[in-house]
Amino acid sequence: MPALTILLASVLKPLDDTRMLGKFGRTLAHRPGAQVHVAGRAAPQPPNLPPNLHVHELLRGSRLSLARLQAQWRYWQLLRQLQPTIVVVHAPELLPATVLWQWLGRGRRFVYDVRENYALNIRTQAVYPPWARDVLAGLVRRLETLAAARAAAVLLAERSYAAELPFAAGALEAAKPLVASPPAQSQQLAPNNQQPVLIIENKYQPYDNLPADWPRRLPSTSELLRLVYSGTISELNGVWEALRFAAHLRTVWPLAHLTIMGACQQPALLARLQAAVAATNGAVTLVGGAALVPHAAVVAELRRSHLGLLPYRPHPSTARCVPTKLFEYLALALPLVLPPNPLWQPLTETAGAGLIFDFQQATYPPASELAAGLQADIYYPQGPPPLAFWEPEAKKIMGLLDSIG
Repeated sequence: MPALTILLASVLKPLDDTRMLGKFGRTLAHRPGAQVHVAGRAAPQPPNLPPNLHVHELLRGSRLSLARLQAQWRYWQLLRQLQPTIVVVHAPELLPATVLWQWLGRGRRFVYDVRENYALNIRTQAVYPPWARDVLAGLVRRLETLAAARAAAVLLAERSYAAELPFAAGALEAAKPLVASPPAQSQQLAPNNQQPVLIIENKYQPYDNLPADWPRRLPSTSELLRLVYSGTISELNGVWEALRFAAHLRTVWPLAHLTIMGACQQPALLARLQAAVAATNGAVTLVGGAALVPHAAVVAELRRSHLGLLPYRPHPSTARCVPTKLFEYLALALPLVLPPNPLWQPLTETAGAGLIFDFQQATYPPASELAAGLQADIYYPQGPPPLAFWEPEAKKIMGLLDSIG
């Protein structure tokens, strides 16, 4: 048996998920004697996995199919087969089976990775009917709280969760700002009677040794301008605003081309989007849509793009979170346009990374003024900001394993 067997699991996150496999999995695979297993939704296996990093399919099919129930059984079988030393749970729906597995054996440990404020999302994102939202949100919150009490550690993907989640109080580095250096007393370990609660942000893990080009300037209005919208395709994430921004800019920048790259989990929205893309006569390209897009392909598109768009709509579920794509754009020195969010704005301004723009305003400023403002700036004069990269988070994870044995 290996010295350390680690299982990282989610039902809906794909096997090539950037956080579960790309960051956690690859980081933990560096640990001497470790065998790391990643279980999730069917996706093409990423290339160049280390020999001690393995993938297992839990779900093949739609998120609303019966296969989602079967995934629970597959997960249970995997727990019995692998007999992991530590399980890292990346989805609340796997918590009941994980807690049962822990209860049935001595010395079994699990870590809960909180990737979203699930209860808040259920209440505010209008995915579920109004009568069910409070009930479902309450059930999820109680499940998380009970499971967190049994976990060896709780990890938070966002700093804001330390204040939002009752089971995350005392998070290490919760008070530490992203830009300014805090005084030493702003960091505190969890109390002795509480498991560690660590903030592990979704920063950028490089896939290769190619350095980012900097400083950056945009081409002239007579040349091709590559705009990109990447990540989950949704109205909340601003896909319509991306189309509107590109169309507005194209009135003075005729070769401005928008690539929308990501997966859309809402069939009705996807159909409307496909029709809107077709109506642009080639000025917009949709990559993915109904299918997941390998992250390596996303990074390749970001590298060849000139301007990244983050046209998020104001919403309680995203206002206090730092989008993964923001870290990616910063790390790749991609000039960007983002809304006036008080958390995101300092990151952008400190790096000289882009333009603050209100995508929700009823009337956009003249396109000529917008183009002139974009062209006037020199982006990333000091290069990509170090705070955008994953390495400090990786050290936290390795330190956690040392602390819990």
